Amino acid sequence: MAACHIFSMATYASNMICYPHPANPVINGLRKTHHLQFMGSTFWAIPMSLCSNGHHFHRPLAAASVEETAKTESKDGKPRFKLDAVDPEITEAQKQAIAQLPYHMAKRCKALMRQLVCYSPQKGSLCELLAAWVRAMKPSRAHWLAVLKELRIKDHPLYLQVAEIAVLEESFEANLRDYTKIIHGYGKQNRIEDAVKTLSNMKARGFICDQVTLTAMIDMYSKAGHVKLAEETFEEIKLLGQPLDKRSYGSMIMAYIRAGVPDQGESLLVEMDAQEIYAGSEVYKALLRAYSMVGDTEGAQRVFNAVQLAGISPDDKLCGLLINAYGISGQSQKARVAFENMRTAGIKPTDKCIALVLAAYEKENKLQKALKFLMALERDGIMVGKEAAETLAAWFRKLGVVEEVDTILREFAETEANSRVPAT
Repeated sequence: MAACHIFSMATYASNMICYPHPANPVINGLRKTHHLQFMGSTFWAIPMSLCSNGHHFHRPLAAASVEETAKTESKDGKPRFKLDAVDPEITEAQKQAIAQLPYHMAKRCKALMRQLVCYSPQKGSLCELLAAWVRAMKPSRAHWLAVLKELRIKDHPLYLQVAEIAVLEESFEANLRDYTKIIHGYGKQNRIEDAVKTLSNMKARGFICDQVTLTAMIDMYSKAGHVKLAEETFEEIKLLGQPLDKRSYGSMIMAYIRAGVPDQGESLLVEMDAQEIYAGSEVYKALLRAYSMVGDTEGAQRVFNAVQLAGISPDDKLCGLLINAYGISGQSQKARVAFENMRTAGIKPTDKCIALVLAAYEKENKLQKALKFLMALERDGIMVGKEAAETLAAWFRKLGVVEEVDTILREFAETEANSRVPAT
């Protein structure tokens, strides 16, 4: 009875992978990724076991049974999948995809790739195809990885399905990072329920979550806008008892930024600085952008200063975000100062930065200062590009002075020229 029980449970788990239910949209009430059970005076993470005699499945896809053999054969007893041949009526796109398979790829890998390129559910399930390949080709982990790599590079729609089946096969020799890659893949597609299910399957097989896996979950929750779930997962990372790395911190900061609470992200940035852990430049840029877009000049300036303290050299994009913050808040003079500081630091101003300064002057209706700014740039050999010109033209149209612009510019040019002529 015990053996039958184990076999039936393993079959059920395998079927859940091979015949998954259609993905449903994420709804409120997503379950937490970990479940704690109280034992004595300590909380222990208890993974659900799908078999009673160990943490791993012991039923490979290639198991020789009458039932499985029947599944991979048609009614006339012939194999459903001929690994050494493909349908002659395949499309041109499929022919091209097969022709583009890597020259040095092992033959057994190419055999499976050809079947996957031409795969049709009418022939049988994907699980049956992989079972036939395992029995015929006896692949090693290297062969599995070669196939998965090719599917990932080609962004093949079956990539994650093949990966989910592969981790159940003994010859694949699955490890924690294999599951992390699947979770990350689901996260990129915003398939949260599938990712959570994969995490549960991983724990059921005895794998313990680490910081990398939980960080992937934070990334996924962050992009989906589930900041509370991201916070809960971040707390789980802390419970691991290991120092947090910059990727975990960075993922949580990005979650706060996407949730519209950059100040909480900045608090984590301060916490990192205290431990001499510095986030990547993309995190600083995202936080600076969040403050910039709402005209929070104090927050923008703090982050800009933190960038330099972290040893990151500001570029024209970071400077542009600081200029924009001052412009939106109606502080054109400080926007101009930030622009000049950028030039002093040896950073070449882009047309975008020039346009931002002009927009700052426009917000305060300081046309004369804007024209002086343009004349100063011209003296220094800096030409106005398309974006700055369009900003200026739009401003002039609002003022109804398009025809008078040339006259004004000529007058400024004469004034500037006369100011440089020494008195006699």
